[in-house]
Amino acid sequence: MGSSTDVPALRRGLAVLRLLATRPGPVTAGAVARELDLPRSTTYHLLAELVAAGFVTHLPEDRRYGLGLAAFELGTAYLRHDPLERLARPVLRALIARTGQTAHLGVLHGRETLYLLREQPPHPHPTVVTDVGVRLPAHLPASGRAMLALLPAAQVRALFPSRETFVDRTGRGPGHLPALRRLLSAGRQRGWAVEDGYVTPGFASVAVAVVDRGGHPIAAISTTFRHECADECGESWAGLAGDTAWAAGLLSTRLGG
Repeated sequence: MGSSTDVPALRRGLAVLRLLATRPGPVTAGAVARELDLPRSTTYHLLAELVAAGFVTHLPEDRRYGLGLAAFELGTAYLRHDPLERLARPVLRALIARTGQTAHLGVLHGRETLYLLREQPPHPHPTVVTDVGVRLPAHLPASGRAMLALLPAAQVRALFPSRETFVDRTGRGPGHLPALRRLLSAGRQRGWAVEDGYVTPGFASVAVAVVDRGGHPIAAISTTFRHECADECGESWAGLAGDTAWAAGLLSTRLGG
């Protein structure tokens, strides 16, 4: 059994995680110490332990700390339980009634998109790979990039630290961090993410993030449809994107966002 002195340390560690979760980007150790009224030595010790456990990421070039992959995995583990799926299923079905296309719900799991739901129209596309339980590199599907676009830039860099983290499926899609950042910037300005053949040749998707009260991405809803062209022409899909945004907004509201 742990000693009684472990309890205050645990509370302080949780306070650090809550603080990092409320900030739009990574913060310095000094800022953590000031906000929580902690001695600097205690703050550095807590941060070191949280980094070792994967709940905090240290960005040495910036001398800052942000949430780590373990924190994201813990959050998505909660979201994978029934409440999210039960709330999302009727929303996806309503989206299909509008578009006649396949709809998905995905969440971030580290640097991957994990698909929790797939709802299909009466005549579905049998060759779509994005089934329930499938994981894809988050930089490729529109749903993954819809969520990544709302993360701090430093967090995206921590998720994709090198070219080796950029998996290629079809010869399309970003192959390095600058290319990903350009796509994320374009998606933020447009209000929705798009991919054309990044995941499966002959299919394209548009996606919009589902957000909490603070504007942080909880999940993403995507609409997938048959399409193939030599050049990406996602700007012509504003109608589908508008319907998908309606569904994402409705689910955000149901989740308290």
